[in-house]
Amino acid sequence: MSRFRSSIVSDAAFLLFILAALISIMFTSSNPNLYLANIIFLNIAFLIAVITYFTTMTTGLILNILFIFGYGTYTLYQTVVVGGVIGTQNYFWLIMTPIFTVSTWLLTLGNRQLQAENEQLQKENDSLATVDPKTSLKNTLSFQTDATIFMALSVRYQIPLTLMVISVKYWDEIRRMIGVDQLMEAIHDLSKISQTSIRTNDSLYLLNKDNPMWGMLLFTDRAGASIVIERLRKTVDEWNRGEYAEKYRVGLILKMGAVEYDPEVITNPLEFIVQAKKQLEYDV
Repeated sequence: MSRFRSSIVSDAAFLLFILAALISIMFTSSNPNLYLANIIFLNIAFLIAVITYFTTMTTGLILNILFIFGYGTYTLYQTVVVGGVIGTQNYFWLIMTPIFTVSTWLLTLGNRQLQAENEQLQKENDSLATVDPKTSLKNTLSFQTDATIFMALSVRYQIPLTLMVISVKYWDEIRRMIGVDQLMEAIHDLSKISQTSIRTNDSLYLLNKDNPMWGMLLFTDRAGASIVIERLRKTVDEWNRGEYAEKYRVGLILKMGAVEYDPEVITNPLEFIVQAKKQLEYDV
């Protein structure tokens, strides 16, 4: 409902601004004798509106007060000293200039509310998303859900469960050598290689995208995970010697570690990740 109101405010303010501009243009062109003066006042009204758009309503109100005071003083001078007559010209810009300011402020207010709501929705979407949009891999949120189920199955049916984690050696140095687009391609390519190294009933997760770390939940013991590690290491070595060596101009070396699930030590999925990450320190 709030998003609907913000949209209504923004649309109404835009229509009010367009209507005020149309009326001002028609009024300016209606009297050739005052054409120059009206053009000047129209530009002042637009200038105050633009300043209000990029600042605050308070700034716009202050500028309008200064304009009304200055224009009122000018009108008083023309009436008392010069002997002029107060006409429609004198009242029109005193009314239209604040209308421009108010419509601009309402337009800004509606747009900012829509932007804030859009950012909030984006954050909520990111927090609820279980799949990384770039690699189509499950993320940490999905890992926590799946790992909780797999850990319970492991205990209930006495099935060995191992978490294998993979990271890239010297990632900070590599990041400075190749561009952002190539970094994302490298993450995507490594994800595909990792997927080909596991069975269909095993699961691959992208646990960290900024400093890439993948996690594999394997229905096997620690010895079985070692076989997967060696197979993946061999695949990456072949990958570095092949077409990808020219593609990235640098070899990508993986660090891998694995830990078998022990309900006495590992009480939750995050602890599972922590224990597996510790094993990376031994892969030098």
